[in-house]
Amino acid sequence: MSLRRQITAATTVAVAAVALMVGVAGYLSAQSHLIGDTRSQLRLRAKSFLQANNGSAGTPSGSGKDHMDGTPRAPAFGGAPGDFQVVFANGTVTAVGSATHDLPVTAQVKAIARTGRGSFYQSVTVKGTHLEMLTVASPKDHAAVEVALPLTEVDSVLHGLLITYALLVAAGVTLAGLIGTLVARAALRPIYRFTDRTEVVTRDLHTSVRLEGGGATELQRLAGSFNQTLDALERSIQAQRHLIADASHELRTPMAALRSNIQIFLEAEALPPEERAELQEAIVAELDELTQLVADVLDLARGASPSDHIEAIELDVLVHEAITRARRRAPQLEFEAELEPTVISNAPERVARAIGNVIENACKWSPPDRPVEVTLRDGVFRVRDYGPGFKPSDIAHVFDRFYRADESRRLPGSGLGLSIVRQAAEAYGGNALAKNAPDGGAVIEVVFGSRPAEGLVQKPPMPRQVSRPA
Repeated sequence: MSLRRQITAATTVAVAAVALMVGVAGYLSAQSHLIGDTRSQLRLRAKSFLQANNGSAGTPSGSGKDHMDGTPRAPAFGGAPGDFQVVFANGTVTAVGSATHDLPVTAQVKAIARTGRGSFYQSVTVKGTHLEMLTVASPKDHAAVEVALPLTEVDSVLHGLLITYALLVAAGVTLAGLIGTLVARAALRPIYRFTDRTEVVTRDLHTSVRLEGGGATELQRLAGSFNQTLDALERSIQAQRHLIADASHELRTPMAALRSNIQIFLEAEALPPEERAELQEAIVAELDELTQLVADVLDLARGASPSDHIEAIELDVLVHEAITRARRRAPQLEFEAELEPTVISNAPERVARAIGNVIENACKWSPPDRPVEVTLRDGVFRVRDYGPGFKPSDIAHVFDRFYRADESRRLPGSGLGLSIVRQAAEAYGGNALAKNAPDGGAVIEVVFGSRPAEGLVQKPPMPRQVSRPA
């Protein structure tokens, strides 16, 4: 069901409920008022009846104590309708005056006749006529006097009111439906316009187009939220385009070199065995470089969003393992490590890759006579080498994709290693910083952004480890 129909239905139901309650209340109020008037007349007639008979209902015939002629008398009310009936304690029932209905004698009426106390009202139907009846006690002779008036006119008035209220409720519901439809259209018209604009933007992918923020406050917030989504989408599309353009540019060179070497190798039957072996090694090295480049591009294509596979990891253990691998790859270098136990919630593979890239970058520039210093303190992973450091013009671009300083172009690599480091750090609100040490060399500091997990066993700090080349 559409929102417009839901608003219309809700409005109609609400008005119908209110109209129905008003109708029922009006009907019950009118009924109570009319019945109240009838009962007032019954009380007045009962009082006059008892006064006309000197406070007594009279005695049954043959008792020797009849009132005057022995017959109770009903008061005259100018010909107004009404029935009088006297019920004595011995069970004798006497109709008074020109009574036209035999009023019912219930156990409650007989009890009032026996005790000479009490009164009550009841609605009865006698021979198809609806009556309101009052029974009162005649204390002098222990009798009960029944007075009844027909409710024909009252029922007629109430029936007319019932039809009137039913028509009013039906008219109110119909009018509510029409008003609800108009209100729903007017209220949803800005949303329809907003939806039309968003459909145009999303269908044609006009990421540079933004929605206007006018109108109601809710629509302004909705437009602002949608514009923020478009901003993020535009940045994502631009980043993907730049990544594709940069990757295609970087892939062109190794693929061309690989193709050239393969062609030479296919025609290298006349080459000496030593040159063929060197050519084979070059092809394998270029394939390894191309594979690494593709892996780095795929890693960067994941973006800086948090990984789905998150767990508590011991950061100091990952750093220690990365140092161990670096020692095997560069046995000529010296490593000094001081690691503080640190537990974080993050993606293990992403963090391990970033740590390895930072240490590998330091190994490329570190001289063999100076150590590579690795520290982990207060959640900050820091690697310092004693190489030439960064040029001031390069520091701002160290973590850019495919950026390589002039001095690094002769070294293996694609320029994506530190970009992966920054992406891994920013995935959880962390950061990566590159700077030069005051006494020479480069420093890279990385914070992975997640707080240490609680409830894990704390370990004593690892002792300072020094590894010297053999």
